[in-house]
Amino acid sequence: MTEARESAGPHARTAPGTPCWVSLMAHGLTATEEFYESLFGWEFRPGPQQLGPYVRALLDGQEVAGMGQLPPENRLPIAWTPYFASDDVDRTAEQVRLCGGTVAVGPLDLADAGRLAIASDPSGAVFGVWQGAPHLITALSGVPGTPAWIELLTFETESVAKFYETVFGYAEEPVVSADFDYVTLRLGGRPVAGLHGVGHALPRDRGSHWLTYFQVADADETLRQVTGLGGQVLKAAHDSPHGRVATVADPEGAVFSVIQNPR
Repeated sequence: MTEARESAGPHARTAPGTPCWVSLMAHGLTATEEFYESLFGWEFRPGPQQLGPYVRALLDGQEVAGMGQLPPENRLPIAWTPYFASDDVDRTAEQVRLCGGTVAVGPLDLADAGRLAIASDPSGAVFGVWQGAPHLITALSGVPGTPAWIELLTFETESVAKFYETVFGYAEEPVVSADFDYVTLRLGGRPVAGLHGVGHALPRDRGSHWLTYFQVADADETLRQVTGLGGQVLKAAHDSPHGRVATVADPEGAVFSVIQNPR
């Protein structure tokens, strides 16, 4: 899981199909900034405003994520959205449509930030496509407060895996198990994302969705911070082959996971 971020150099993070950015759209942008500043130590500076108020989150002076403000009338679920790198976002958007997905926003230019589109796969999971300037792609990884992994929670993996394989050129590495439906997507030999088929355990109020994992130094302490800051613990910290993992929600309900490397 985390080896994907730790082993990826700057060029790897801009290679087409590579997860390169995560962004959160919330209603209360100021309060959301305060939550993540306290939790991860992020600082913020203004970003592109074409889609409304937007800030870039920085850690040690390097950009690690983005946050925007939803219009009051927008009732879409508050969620972290991953973006995949593209060297031609218009061509990628067309491929999304041809493979049964939907392009909801763009492609459009965002000043010096590049060109992007926001789409959904055939299962309804939302993701972004970004043709960006290399210096604006997430450059910091492997330290607390940075994105570590993304995982699609969906009903079953077979059909949606074909979609991502065709659109982004991934190779699939399925887990051979009668009771565990999981596919790792690989690019250039590196694991870049996971697809987890959870069947009827998929939340009815959310449907298929991408889940972002953030690196933390101490998962249990992070959970105490989350609740103290007004968030919720959705899945208590537990040990996994990749480290100690937990799932939480921020005060507006945006769900994300945290992972602490094995000691």
